Amino acid sequence: MAFVVPAIFIAVLVFAAVKKVKIYDEFSAGIKEAAKFTLSLIPCLAAIFMMCELFEASGLADRLAGALSPAFSFFGIPKELAKLVLIKPFSGSGSLAYLNNIIEEYGADSYIARCASVCYGSSETVFYISAVYFAGLKQKRLAAPIAIVLVSTFLTTVLACLICKIM
Repeated sequence: MAFVVPAIFIAVLVFAAVKKVKIYDEFSAGIKEAAKFTLSLIPCLAAIFMMCELFEASGLADRLAGALSPAFSFFGIPKELAKLVLIKPFSGSGSLAYLNNIIEEYGADSYIARCASVCYGSSETVFYISAVYFAGLKQKRLAAPIAIVLVSTFLTTVLACLICKIM
């Protein structure tokens, strides 16, 4: 496995030499485009980070978690995971903090901690990833893809809790 990256690097260099590509010029052009793309991401990412902070600081996360706990319980998601389920689509580090709190409070081998770990590992920070993926697009039709990902994240959470209960 230690030779995979060097082998790929050498293969690219050999391929470029065979095709008579000016490697440095192409590399520089790629870096120039990547820098433009990275700069276009900054406003999107800043908005996502501010939304996450406002969601938590305003107390909306706590109130929404409390309001949705009965619905989550109906689907088999323990009420202790409500805040984790709500924060994960917005913030990876915030949800990791909740995961750590759950593990410390209930113990690593508890049903709640197992569910939290599987839910954390089987979902993604939807809004952050959406900002990265869709930042370069001219037409931003985000509603359908985000809705699909949020529904699938919820379904994987339900399935994760069911599997943890069985095991």
